[in-house]
Amino acid sequence: MKVILHTGAHRCATTSFQEYMRQNVPGLNRQGIGFWGPYRTRKGLFHGIQPGPAQVTGRDLVQRAQGRLQVRLAGCRERGISQLLVSEENMIGAVRQNLRLGDLYGGVGERMARYAQAFSGAVTDVALSIRSLDSYWTSGLAYAVARGHKMPTAGSLDRLAYSARSWRDVITDIVAAMPGVTLHVLPFETFGTRPEAALTALTGIKAPRAHARVRLNASLCLQDLRASLPPAAAADLPDGTGRWRPFSDAQTAALREAYADDMMWLAGGADGLAALAQDPDKQAAGTNPPRIALTRGRPDDKQRRMAGSG
Repeated sequence: MKVILHTGAHRCATTSFQEYMRQNVPGLNRQGIGFWGPYRTRKGLFHGIQPGPAQVTGRDLVQRAQGRLQVRLAGCRERGISQLLVSEENMIGAVRQNLRLGDLYGGVGERMARYAQAFSGAVTDVALSIRSLDSYWTSGLAYAVARGHKMPTAGSLDRLAYSARSWRDVITDIVAAMPGVTLHVLPFETFGTRPEAALTALTGIKAPRAHARVRLNASLCLQDLRASLPPAAAADLPDGTGRWRPFSDAQTAALREAYADDMMWLAGGADGLAALAQDPDKQAAGTNPPRIALTRGRPDDKQRRMAGSG
C-alpha cells in the first residue's frame, strides 16, 4: 500500500483540501484511495510521536503510537485501500512558532524523522505545498493577529523578510530525515484553488470534482480584520480595504526573490531531492506546435523605413 503524508504547509489551502477529501471519501474508497485527516489524527492517533507533556504511566508512548498506526494501516489494507493519503499540516510544525522564532519550520527535520519512525517504514511519499514567501507570511500574520497574536514590529518583519531560510531548506531537511521517500512539491499558485488537480498529481487517479471549490480559513481582508480586533489593536492597522500588506516594497521584493530562487531550483531538478508536481490539466506542446496566424502587425524580418532627421 502506498502511504502519502500530506504535510501542508499551513496557509496553503490545506484545510480546504482536507474538506474536499473528507466530502469525497465514499467515492475515493471505491477507487482504492483512503484518507486520514485532522478529525482522525488529532483524536489520539498521533499521540506520543512528538515529545511533550504527558502523564507518567511507565508506558513507552512512541511504541504505543507505532502499534496504533500499524493496526490502522493493516485495516486499510484489508479493506482494499491501495493508496492512503494522510493529511496533517501540524506534522511539520506550527505557524505561531514560525512567527515567534522568525523562522520557516526550523525543526521540521526532527519532527518528520519521528513520523518516519512511527510509521515503521510504511511511508512511500511526502507531499509539501509551498507558497510565495511574501503571501505566506502575510497570510500567517493575518491569521495570527485575528486570533490575538501581537501586531508585528518593524524588527520582526525584517527578520522574516531577510531570513536566510527558505522552502529549499525545508525540503532539504525533510529529505534528510526520510531517506528513500519521494517528496512531491505542490506550488500553491498552481494547486491552491484546485484540490482535485493536487489529488490527481499525487495519486494518478481521475479525481472527483464535487466539493472542489470549498474555501476554508481564508485570510481576513483589512476591513474584516479591523472589525475582529479590539479598538487599540485595530488602530495599528492601516486605513483602507482589501488585503493587508504588512511588508514594505523592499521586503516584499526580497521575499519574492527568495521564492523565485526556490522555484528555479525545483524546476531544475532540485538536485534530485524532490519532484515539482506538474499540473495534470496542462497539456504540453507537441513536436510541431500549432502556429497562430497573426492578422495585425508587420513581420520582424522586413526592412522598415526610418523617419528622416529633417
